[in-house]
Amino acid sequence: MSTRDKNNVNRRSFLMTTAAAASGFAVAPAFAQDTNAGSTEVERDISETVRRNISSFRSLDWRPYFSNTKKGAILVDTTSRALHFWSEDQTIYKLYPTSVPMTEELTRRGRTSVVRKVIGPDWRPTPSMLRRNPEWPSYIPPGPDNPLGTHALYLGWTYYRIHGTHDTRKIGRRSSNGCIGLYNEHIAELFDLARVGTQVLLI
Repeated sequence: MSTRDKNNVNRRSFLMTTAAAASGFAVAPAFAQDTNAGSTEVERDISETVRRNISSFRSLDWRPYFSNTKKGAILVDTTSRALHFWSEDQTIYKLYPTSVPMTEELTRRGRTSVVRKVIGPDWRPTPSMLRRNPEWPSYIPPGPDNPLGTHALYLGWTYYRIHGTHDTRKIGRRSSNGCIGLYNEHIAELFDLARVGTQVLLI
């Protein structure tokens, strides 16, 4: 079997695996809120039916998190699964729902910045991803099969990105291997607003 044929088989296997993992998703708005006061969420598997409490998905002020908004500021709240953006002059504020890492071990918190912006990103799984999922392809070019969606903001941390996703069922869930995912239309908007050097804080 040629290298090209192997890559095609691996890509098909990757797509079937990720599709199978997602097949149990309930189709529901990402903003759906559980009206039962004090409800909690336990999400061991992204295919499980989930009770949601996203009362913390609300507008925030930048001041508790940043000393200034020079070059803009992005706050990612992994608990409420929301991304907040403030422009440098504070005239623009955006709030987006996100996907977050599947486990605490995959979750990184702290300060970094946008170091690169890419339209139509390609994707290579990290060495640890390939160890966990040896059937995955080693490379996926830009396009509808790419897990980074249409746009990506590369962060100062190796392998970490804020990116789009073609699988909209992932948004609002613990469904990533470490990155922060947005709907493609939202990452396209954020891509235009953010710039290289924009401050990023994950909490």
